[in-house]
Amino acid sequence: MTRFWEIVPGASAWLVLILLLVLSSQAPVVVVIFILLYDLYWLLKLVYLFFHLRYSFAKMRANMKVNWLKKLSLEYEGKWERIHHLVVFPMYHEPHALVRESFLSLAQSNYPKDKFFVVLATEARGGEEDAEIARKIQEEFGSQFKSFSVAVHPDGIPGELKGKSANVTWAVREAVRNVVDPSRIPYEDVITSVFDIDTRTEKDYFGILTHTFLSSVHPLRASYQPVPLFINNVHEAPFFARLVGFSSTFWQLMQEARPEQLVTFSSHSMPLRAVIDIGYWDTGIVSEDSRIFFQCLVHYNGDWRTEPLIYPIYMDAIEGKTFGEATKSLYKQQRRWAWGTENFAYLMRDFRANKNIPFKTKLFWSWTLFDGFFSWATSSFIIFLFGWLPNLIGGREFTTSVLSYNLPRLTGWMLNIGSIGIIVSAFFSLILLAPKMKGLAKRHYALYLLQWIFTPLIFVIFSSIPALDAQTRLMLGGKFRLGYWKTPKLGKQEG
Repeated sequence: MTRFWEIVPGASAWLVLILLLVLSSQAPVVVVIFILLYDLYWLLKLVYLFFHLRYSFAKMRANMKVNWLKKLSLEYEGKWERIHHLVVFPMYHEPHALVRESFLSLAQSNYPKDKFFVVLATEARGGEEDAEIARKIQEEFGSQFKSFSVAVHPDGIPGELKGKSANVTWAVREAVRNVVDPSRIPYEDVITSVFDIDTRTEKDYFGILTHTFLSSVHPLRASYQPVPLFINNVHEAPFFARLVGFSSTFWQLMQEARPEQLVTFSSHSMPLRAVIDIGYWDTGIVSEDSRIFFQCLVHYNGDWRTEPLIYPIYMDAIEGKTFGEATKSLYKQQRRWAWGTENFAYLMRDFRANKNIPFKTKLFWSWTLFDGFFSWATSSFIIFLFGWLPNLIGGREFTTSVLSYNLPRLTGWMLNIGSIGIIVSAFFSLILLAPKMKGLAKRHYALYLLQWIFTPLIFVIFSSIPALDAQTRLMLGGKFRLGYWKTPKLGKQEG
């Protein structure tokens, strides 16, 4: 049955796209009506999401002005001190300078360092090169935290997929056995943060994380999600990588304003108690960051949620040694993210097996997940490309009609209104970049704004196409399935 649900997302996307292509020739009026209604739906949705983006953007900027450690001391004196943080950085073939920057930001946190259990999670297959980097990092930062350890994940464990989930599972198991248990700290008082190796934390991240944990209803039944800003290397990354990075950030900001739909993504935090209860990460999948949310949702019979922190962490945008290399890497990254569609099949299987999850919870998440991946693979095609098809292949009778004449004007009118959202996003991006743009000439500000005119093209090439690619591979199965692909990180040069 799992195989059936793996086929559903890709088959649905291809069915709709092929049907629109055929009907554009055979029944163009039907396609025109569908396109107009679909464009109107997305226009209204864009307006709806814009207010969420505006709220989260303002809230994030406000949160960044708060001294969260001071706020903790005032509001939770005698309580916050018991909370400890297990912070894990999985690493495989990363530049020393990039790893060092991440640990430097952690060491500069406005939070007591004796509350940190820090783990650098390496791979045995990383060889002596990675081992040497780990030694350098431990030598520089090992004494700055309550504990610092280097975990070495063995290669070739049966049943494991080579990737982040297996690495993190090994590292956290080791940390629990060798660090947390000997410290006699209850699992309920430890928050686990798993960060991509390029993650740099804002100084008050652990303050707002602890405050949100303590102020939440049932804090042990929630993950905690920051907002990823892909701007560590914003000046080195090509413009299309910046646009994709900002689009991801803005989508995350919108989602944090509607937490009922929020799923863990990339770097995030969660209670250690929950990690142990569910048996750690699934070591046989690619999309471990979102899968861990659904593992908890199923294990706790639907009683799991993601608490939005609406607070930034900083990560790298895709870059490469050449333009072509950067383009290829960005496509592969987006395809790997879109491979999260594998969660739909797992969820449908687990929902069927667990009779204790309320039906409305099953229905909500089944539809939310399916709709999200279906739209990801098809919406850019429908909005930006298929609106022209009836006029191109609809036949002479249709192309000489009033409806054909007005179609591009109607769709163009809606796209022009939608472009206001792109303009607003462009200005939001400049505000986010302001701290990193000191010393730049005025023309650079203009270029950062002008790059947004490529948004429609970027959405098709680096959103819908890789999503459709991923869903097609999952649908076909076998040799077409994706393994874990590690995003190459260049980092800044030593010295």
